[in-house]
Amino acid sequence: MKTVKNIKPEIRDLSQKQIDEHFLLYEGYVKKQNELDERMKTIDLSDANATFSLLREIKLEETFASNAIKLHEGYFQNIGGNGNPEGDVKRLIEQDFGSFERWGQEFTSLGMCARGWIVLAFDWDEMKLRNVLCDVHNQGGLWNCTPILILDVYEHAYFVDFATARKKYIETFMKNINWKFINELVKKYKIA
Repeated sequence: MKTVKNIKPEIRDLSQKQIDEHFLLYEGYVKKQNELDERMKTIDLSDANATFSLLREIKLEETFASNAIKLHEGYFQNIGGNGNPEGDVKRLIEQDFGSFERWGQEFTSLGMCARGWIVLAFDWDEMKLRNVLCDVHNQGGLWNCTPILILDVYEHAYFVDFATARKKYIETFMKNINWKFINELVKKYKIA
């Protein structure tokens, strides 16, 4: 049974209403994942079919709900800081993108053209950081990569405070990244 994590951040320039509304969606994905897990306990495996079967539908939607949980948890955990890059992650970004400014330009530009998520992830095959665009929770992720910074650009992440001003929201996000938390992930995963 999955539980909702106590990770609701306080963020400059984002209202509590915006955070609360966004957090409700995360809670809904946790609830739905638990429902899917319960359904799997009684599923008739003999009805498996590639065109349509309950097994196929549950397992497909499981990836949607599970990734929504993981992405939202990462998003809420990596905001609430002062936005000043520091430590190993800054060095890694400069190494893999040429400069911190170049990475920031790419990351924010991807935020303008994505439909769902931008993820700074460490690629264990190439042993480097990369920005990954995911339009839907369960489409666009790369295998064997570890997310370390997650930006939610679905409208629900900013519409209460910014309406259609996505660029202003992304600028606000960038000023509120918790680089201390990101560096803890770099250390935890032994990326540096």
